[in-house]
Amino acid sequence: MDEAMDRTLDAVGPRLKRLRQHRDVTLAALAEETGISTSTLSRLEAGLRRPTLEQLLPLARAHGVTLDELVDAPPTGDPRIHLRPIPCGDGSVVLPLTRRPGGIQAYKFVLPTGSDDAAPELRTHEGYDWVYVLNGTLRLVLGEHDLVLRPGEAAEFDTRTPHWFGATGAGPVEFLSLIGKQGERAHVRALPTPGPPR
Repeated sequence: MDEAMDRTLDAVGPRLKRLRQHRDVTLAALAEETGISTSTLSRLEAGLRRPTLEQLLPLARAHGVTLDELVDAPPTGDPRIHLRPIPCGDGSVVLPLTRRPGGIQAYKFVLPTGSDDAAPELRTHEGYDWVYVLNGTLRLVLGEHDLVLRPGEAAEFDTRTPHWFGATGAGPVEFLSLIGKQGERAHVRALPTPGPPR
């Protein structure tokens, strides 16, 4: 094994630890998610054990990164981003747009035509969400508010507020969602409107 390969494999352990800490996940929770024992995960993160492909695959999946990112493979020169849509079983699709762990995460959601009288299942979780509608009509139930957002409209809210998204009977909807940890917000910068000439 050459020296460059040794350095690459030696760097995997600290990277695994950073990824787990960015996700704020315990070793026990990651062990349950991946099927890899807590002691093995601990040894991998400490660099006391070299990872196998059978270990790297579930770890990459759990952390939401590619194998290339996990081992810091050299870039291939291909500028294309290979997005992997995630079907949700109810006809909706989630498309992760960011490829790095931690920080604000970006997603594109595509929801099939809904029902105008659908009973929303409100949920809460830690974080902050910013939503922008691309196409269609999005119904957003946020606490006691029942809102309809159309293309070009946006909403932002603390996800500890009970909330629910859905398409209306008007057709499918596509929207972007930026989700950050508690207190992390998307900041919109705009140029000031020019005043009257002096």
